[in-house]
Amino acid sequence: MAVNRTPVLKRCRSLDLEPAYLGYSKTSKRKNPRAGKKVSEYGLQLREKQKAKFIYGVLEKPFRNYYEKADRMKGMTGENLMVMLESRLDSVVFRMGFARTRREARQIVGHQHVQVNGKPVQIPSYLVKAGDVIEIREKAKSMQRYKDILEVTGGRLTPEWMDVDVEGLKGTIKNLPTREMIDVPVNEMLIVELYSK
Repeated sequence: MAVNRTPVLKRCRSLDLEPAYLGYSKTSKRKNPRAGKKVSEYGLQLREKQKAKFIYGVLEKPFRNYYEKADRMKGMTGENLMVMLESRLDSVVFRMGFARTRREARQIVGHQHVQVNGKPVQIPSYLVKAGDVIEIREKAKSMQRYKDILEVTGGRLTPEWMDVDVEGLKGTIKNLPTREMIDVPVNEMLIVELYSK
């Protein structure tokens, strides 16, 4: 399986991205050596695509598939793409506060700690739907790991499109998010322009 092993802070620096969007509280003191240089239109479009891929932990081929699926759906392609990325199971687990970082959320899903509507799901790219109930499995709830996670994520704001019972490690998707509800600094219109060339 392909894995991106670039150090997170280095990648954030190169993409002009705050590490907080990935769940990291560290910041880098170094400056981006390319900061201030003029970037071409293609360079801007490419950076936005790389930003979205990096935030959600998606590689090129699956990202392209998401774009094509979003293009076939009704409505704005860019908004559909962002909603689809946000409704991935690993992203939902992160948003509910059951993981400190997006990478940890992916690992938790991969280790079969998550149930969707009572059934274990171990696919991070599983797309949740409105009304789905996501919870950590009973066996895993008592682990020290989740006590530590809740200490860190306790103060994190939960998005309005989900109901979360933090103590019970359980949450419900009230409805799928709209673009306004997704606080990710990505200009999806540039991604659409890049792919529609």
